[in-house]
Amino acid sequence: MAAATELQGKYQKLAQEYSKLRAQNQVLKKGVMDEQANSAALKEQMKMKDQSLRKLQQEMDSLTFRNQQLAKRVELLQDELALSESKGKKNKKTGEPASQLSQEQKNVFGEDLQKKIEENERLHIQFFEADEQHKRLEAELRSRLEVLEMEAAQHQAVVDGLTRKYIDTIEKLQNDKAKLEVKSQSLEREAKDCRVRTEECQQQLQHLHTDLSSRLDESLQIISEKLPFNDTRSSQYNALNVPLHNRRRQLKLRDLAGQALTFVQDLVTTLLNFHTYTEQRIQIFPIDSATDTISPLNQKFSQYLHENASYIRPLEVGMLHLFESITEDTITVLETTTELKTFSDYLTSYVCFLRKILPYQLKSLEEECESSLCTAALRARNMELQNDMKKLTAIFEKLHTYISLLALPSTKADRLLRMNFGSVFTCIASALNGFHEVMKDISKHFSQKATLEHELPIATQKLITTNDCILSSLVALTNGTGKIASFFGNNLDSFTLSLSYGPKGGMAFIDPLSAECMLQYKKKAAAYIKLLKKPCPDSVPYEEALANRRVLLSSTESREGLAQQVQQSLEKIAKLEQEKEHWMLEAQLSKIRLEKENKKISEKPKNSVGSQLIEATTENSFVLNAVEQEKDDGTEKALREPVQSTSLVGMLTVTTGNEEVPEADTREDLIKNHYMARIIELTSQLQLADSKSVHFHAECRALAKRLTLAEKAKESSLEKMKLTRLSINKLQDELTTTKRSYEDQLSMMSDHLCSMNETLTKQREEIDTLKLASKGNSKKNKNR
Repeated sequence: MAAATELQGKYQKLAQEYSKLRAQNQVLKKGVMDEQANSAALKEQMKMKDQSLRKLQQEMDSLTFRNQQLAKRVELLQDELALSESKGKKNKKTGEPASQLSQEQKNVFGEDLQKKIEENERLHIQFFEADEQHKRLEAELRSRLEVLEMEAAQHQAVVDGLTRKYIDTIEKLQNDKAKLEVKSQSLEREAKDCRVRTEECQQQLQHLHTDLSSRLDESLQIISEKLPFNDTRSSQYNALNVPLHNRRRQLKLRDLAGQALTFVQDLVTTLLNFHTYTEQRIQIFPIDSATDTISPLNQKFSQYLHENASYIRPLEVGMLHLFESITEDTITVLETTTELKTFSDYLTSYVCFLRKILPYQLKSLEEECESSLCTAALRARNMELQNDMKKLTAIFEKLHTYISLLALPSTKADRLLRMNFGSVFTCIASALNGFHEVMKDISKHFSQKATLEHELPIATQKLITTNDCILSSLVALTNGTGKIASFFGNNLDSFTLSLSYGPKGGMAFIDPLSAECMLQYKKKAAAYIKLLKKPCPDSVPYEEALANRRVLLSSTESREGLAQQVQQSLEKIAKLEQEKEHWMLEAQLSKIRLEKENKKISEKPKNSVGSQLIEATTENSFVLNAVEQEKDDGTEKALREPVQSTSLVGMLTVTTGNEEVPEADTREDLIKNHYMARIIELTSQLQLADSKSVHFHAECRALAKRLTLAEKAKESSLEKMKLTRLSINKLQDELTTTKRSYEDQLSMMSDHLCSMNETLTKQREEIDTLKLASKGNSKKNKNR
């Protein structure tokens, strides 16, 4: 449902953006139409100006023609004037009236000529001004037309881009709509399925509820009748019950114990090195024992430090015993870990050792401070080391206190409440972090002290090496304590969670005695279960079984072929048995006939005909022997080849007459050769028939497989055809929707064009009125 709401929100956002873009598109279309109208108006103005220019040119042409006429007239008048003057000179004597008339005419012609010249000049000036104004207006209009055409092209490009964008957004929205419809349908189907499943689950829940309630009643009745008492109600009896075995928990605890053992071993080695190198330093500084006797305090201190191994080594041994006590079969809780008490005792002895050597260590540092070569900085470092040693002893005392508290449940369970186990573990974690901080301070201060001592004039190479060894052991102690603190802090949750382990129905074990009894019961139960377990019989491995199954599946086809061959061989055997009986009957009949013929021959006298009959009988005997031999050979090959039931005896002919009778050996050889050739021919024919039948059978099987594959391909092609039909229908629906959208867009564009045309006509009218007004104003200005 959340996905559907998100998709609905996205669809609404897309619809809003589409409406905004549509409004912007309409505004841009209006602007484009306005610009197109302006360009059309300007084109019409250009046409008007061209027409006026043409009119002015025509007027100019007419004026030039008129001017030429006037010039010709002036020339004619000048010629006439010259003629008149010449005539006047000749006729001066004619009188004064004629001269007066010519003078008046001259004056009239001069005035007329002067007026024409002035009018011509005025017309030239007007024509020049009109031409300049026309050129200026034409340049302005052309520049404006170019600008408007560029703007129209830009607007058209913007409109084209927006139309493409709108088309893309429309297609995307349609695709999203189709996807959302498909998703909504699928979600509706899933909702229906979920409703059906919920109804089924509710019915199953009701059935289970009734079944479990009936079982609960029966079990409560059985418990009330058969169970004498419930041991889980009493904490004392419940502590004796064996809890559920958690192998994973035991393995994890053993792993943690192994890690703790490695950390303790590293800590033991570093502590041994630290105490040993400290003893060597006391023997060297501030007084070298090889050259002079050291103070009794340092002698006692070195004697105690020499015994450090007897106090530190048992810590490793105790931790090893604790690790060995945690196995897969045991149940590890604080009540059962008795080896923790031994580790606590060993830690107690080491803490006593530290308390014993602490005053000697402090006095030794004071003795170093009292020496004459000790500087103020070295004295300050010694004081810091004294404080650090006190903190180290206090930290070990804290750890001893908390570990002894954890060892109490395995000896005296009433001394420590179970609710305080978690707080004890957290205190141990904080103490280990403090131990790490103290070791960092000790290593820091001792390194500063060592650098100051190396600058002293009495510093020997032995002292430098000893200080380096002590510093390396302190660094190792710092690293080891840091690892222990991080290990315990990271696994604090697992330590606290392991405390909740106990018998079913109870919180924990009451005392160590009950825990020990529980372990004994657990061992007895494990031994009993081990006796009940019987070794499983050897079975076929899974891989071998799969291989055998593949062999069986591959041999099914050969098994079918063998079964068909066996059936064919049984049919052949039945046919051969029938033919054998037939041949046995024929042999008996031929024997009877032979006996009759022998009797007849013995009764008749000997003659030529009798001799021929005897020969014929001998031939018949040979024929019978050959028939019997053929019958034996046929029985040998009956298991492989079908034998025809036609008799081969009829194929032999006995010739009687005047020919000479061949000998018995040659006759037998001929009969044998004939039957052997016939048998070989029949066996070859049978072999060919068998091979053809096997070939045809294999071809039939291959054709059957091809037929199954073709049927499968046909089914797949039908499914593909259905899918393609569905896709074609979807595409047709999409085409109809796109056509409708495009038609709507075209109608909107046509409406917009109509509105733009109306605005253009209005603007043209306004331009015409403004032009007329401007012309009127210009005329008024000229008149002024």
